[in-house]
Amino acid sequence: MLIAFAIRYFIIQPFVVDGDSMLPNFINNEYLIAEKISYDFKPPSRGDVVIFRYPKNPGIIYIKRVIGLPGETVEMKDGKVYIAESTDSQPEELSESYVPATTKTYVYSESEKNQEYKVALKDNEYFVMGDNREHSSDSREWGILPRANIIGRVWITVTPL
Repeated sequence: MLIAFAIRYFIIQPFVVDGDSMLPNFINNEYLIAEKISYDFKPPSRGDVVIFRYPKNPGIIYIKRVIGLPGETVEMKDGKVYIAESTDSQPEELSESYVPATTKTYVYSESEKNQEYKVALKDNEYFVMGDNREHSSDSREWGILPRANIIGRVWITVTPL
C-alpha cells in the first residue's frame, strides 16, 4: 500500500481530459497518465503536453502544449506563431505538426480578435496553448505559466470506449 501511495503521488498520476481545448490530439473524457519525475531532471521542452494547476485558481487542473520557453519571446502575427530564442534573435515561425495546417492563431479579447501579440518570458515562465486554438483558454488569455504550477508531462493516453 505504501509503494502504491508513493508511485501515485510522486511518480505518476491519472487525469481525465475535460473539454475540447486539445482537439484533435486529446478528446474530452480521454484518460491520461502524467509522469511527474522527468521535470525534476530536465525542464519542459517545446511541444510537451503538460498537466498543470491553473495559475488563477490552483484547484483547477489544465492540459496544454508548451509553446514558449524561459528566455524566449512568443509573438503572434497574421494568424501564425513566432518564437525568438533571445532578445537579440529574429523570430522564426513555429512549425506545429500537431495542429491542422489551416489553423490560425489569434489572441481574443472581449471585443475583438487581435492580430498581433508579443510576450517575453522570464526564468521559469512558460507559454502554453491548447491545440484547438479557437476553443482554448490558455496563455493568450490568462498569461504565462509559472514552472511551479506544472505537475507533469502526459505519458500515456487511453481513449474511452
